[in-house]
Amino acid sequence: MPRPLKLDPDRLFPAEENTRRIARALYAEVAGLPIISPHGHTDPTWFSTNANWSNATELLLSPDHYIYRMLYSQGVALDDLCVPSKAGMPGTDPREAWRTFAEHTYLFRGTPSAMWLSHVFGEVFGFDVALDASTADHYYDTINEKLATDAFKPRALFDRFNIGFLATTEGPQDDLSPHHAIHNSGWEGRVVTTYRPDAVIDVEHEQFAGAMKIFAEKTGEDVYSWDGYLAAHRKRRADFRAAGATATDHGHPTAATANLSKDEAERLFRTILSDRWTPQDAELFRAQMLTEMAAMSVEDGMVMQIHPGSFRNHNGGLFESHGRDKGADIPMRTDYVHALKPLLDRFGTSTDLSIILFTLDETVYARELAPLAGHYPCLKLGPSWWFHDSPEGMRRFREQVTETAGFYNTVGFNDDTRAFLSIPARHDVARRIDCGFLARLVAEGRLLDWEAAELAYELTNGLVREAYKLDQQAPAPVAAAA
Repeated sequence: MPRPLKLDPDRLFPAEENTRRIARALYAEVAGLPIISPHGHTDPTWFSTNANWSNATELLLSPDHYIYRMLYSQGVALDDLCVPSKAGMPGTDPREAWRTFAEHTYLFRGTPSAMWLSHVFGEVFGFDVALDASTADHYYDTINEKLATDAFKPRALFDRFNIGFLATTEGPQDDLSPHHAIHNSGWEGRVVTTYRPDAVIDVEHEQFAGAMKIFAEKTGEDVYSWDGYLAAHRKRRADFRAAGATATDHGHPTAATANLSKDEAERLFRTILSDRWTPQDAELFRAQMLTEMAAMSVEDGMVMQIHPGSFRNHNGGLFESHGRDKGADIPMRTDYVHALKPLLDRFGTSTDLSIILFTLDETVYARELAPLAGHYPCLKLGPSWWFHDSPEGMRRFREQVTETAGFYNTVGFNDDTRAFLSIPARHDVARRIDCGFLARLVAEGRLLDWEAAELAYELTNGLVREAYKLDQQAPAPVAAAA
């Protein structure tokens, strides 16, 4: 007998009735506001071609490492879930992969993924029975039927979800023509790119050599000389701004920064390009390039995002067979106070630079990040991220940073997802948690009701628009480099 799928209208609100009533009223004011998604990893070709997705597995299972990492932890092979490897897409029947997923949905009980999936299944597709082995084919066929219609094309869903802004992430070696196609199409959806230069900065990145060659081709610069390399970054950043970008993103292992002299930087760069570099050289070069990127952001106004602290590709065998971004990244302890000092010594008091800091190390919220952002004009705090974009993670973030950094040194929420259909669910969770946090402050006499109402709007739309300079960006030119 199928079990019911039901979304509690008061989910995630505080259990105490008076506080819940306040949270409910605050949420009602912000629930329908446009979604601002300033950092994520959706595929821009979805929106440039506006082609129908082919099946439920392709859209909801194969790209979502939140889902398949849990199944992998229980012994389910990625090939059985239609997750592509370096050899290509496995020969598994997508329906069989979906059945395997359905048989294991109980694994997600109590996790954020369960909430996101329930929202997608109930609100987006209209299911009223839960997904399990007995309903797997019903889900698969119903989703596929809907995906074949115009109402479930990418642009239609973008509009239905009330997305006001969506940023994807590309590297300097990537083709930006999908973004120009979007801008030229006449569609009013605002989808822009973000400059992520890791592949041409991190010599330990497996794409470094190939990415550098493409970097040279796209810019016409001698990227193997220090001056030419920096000039190529400036050119590529201009290309990205022409495609609508307002921000850069840096996924370094640590938050280390450096402020070398030009001679020292040139010598280090020559070492990086040789076969004599060490892991210490690679780390120092990444550190120097964060400072170089900050200098360029002062010049061109792009907002920096720093996402450190992930031990990427921890499962070496899986990396060898399937490549990166396959659910094997693990959070690490991360220092910010010492790591950021060289950059902050140079730019910390600048009002022409905006840096948004993220962390996977929750122990630094109150000890390091909130005091730093509560002092330096150039710093803001990104929301709880990746492993911590959960109800408990969001609450911990607000509880630990607000007393020192306040609300206005934070930047609202971003979903940082590849799973397009989960975007409304993720933002809904954040809005509910923030409204619950504000409601508690009202109930405790620490905020007035009108202050909480203003903050609910700021945490949903206002702060993120300001932090990412979304209202300062002119319409993107249509003739720009790919």
